[in-house]
Parts: sequence; C-alpha cells; structure tokens
Amino acid sequence: MTTTEGTSAAHPRFAAALVALGLDGLTARVRSFPEATRTAAEAAAAVGCELSQICKSLIFAADGVPVLVLMDGASRVDVDRVRAELGAEKVTRAKADVVRETTGYAIGGVPPFGHRTRTRVLADRSLLAHDVVWAAAGTPYAVFPMAPQDLVAHAGATVVDVREQQPS
Repeated sequence: MTTTEGTSAAHPRFAAALVALGLDGLTARVRSFPEATRTAAEAAAAVGCELSQICKSLIFAADGVPVLVLMDGASRVDVDRVRAELGAEKVTRAKADVVRETTGYAIGGVPPFGHRTRTRVLADRSLLAHDVVWAAAGTPYAVFPMAPQDLVAHAGATVVDVREQQPS
C-alpha cells in the first residue's frame, strides 16, 4: 500500500484551518491513501494502528441542532448518553446533507475541527487512552496523527462518557 505525505493530502479547507490554528507543521504529517479510509476499520488497516486509535468525527442532531461527537474507532456512540449529556429531548444521527452543510465535508472525511460552522463538540474519554490517534483530514482518503489531548483542545470539545457500554 502506498501513501503520500504533504499539504496536498489534506482537504484545502482543513489545511487552511491547520494554518489558522498554528498547526501548519501538521500538514506534512497528513497521510493520503489510494484506498478509502472512510470507515474506522479502513483507516486503521491503512495506517497500521489499533481500531481504537482512529478518531471518528460523527455529527448528530440534538433537538435538530448539529453536535459533533468524537469517538474512538472501536466503539459506538450511545445516543441516550449523548441526549442526557446535552439535556436534549431527541438525538439522532444527522443526514448526509446536514453533515456536509454543517462541517463542509462529506461523511467519511469529516475532521475533528476546521468545520464550516461552529458546533458543540463532545469527545468520548476513550480517546484519551492513546498517545496518538488518527483522524480524517477532510477527505475519505487522508488522515493525520495527533495527541488526543491536543485534538480535544483544538476541537473545543468537552470530554464525556458517551460510548455504548459492553454488557458485563
């Protein structure tokens, strides 16, 4: 599997966001793959990391208002826990057009920050179990590495426990 590195790998809006955040050095660490990294499993296989080291950026609608949830790639979001965390009546997965309108990116390429509009961001605590996580760089073919604490800070996220719990 071949990869390319450099600024051309990141979506232009995301590359501009990195510069605006003072993270332009990170653009050279963006890795692009010929095969899609749209799903957490595809991204983990391409990067060669644990599934839980992938940071999924998922848009939900909480009472119709978009909210971003950052979740490790091995876990699923518990919408009831998100609802309780936000004090919302109803939380659902956002439709593809809402995701693109809110973030400026297509599903499978949504980065954790650098979005078209500002949204509330929740980050599941499970991400903090790693030294480095990999997240989408604005396209379904590019990812970048970052320390999870830095990713949470740059996303403006609140750390919460919103992943589905495994039955004991």
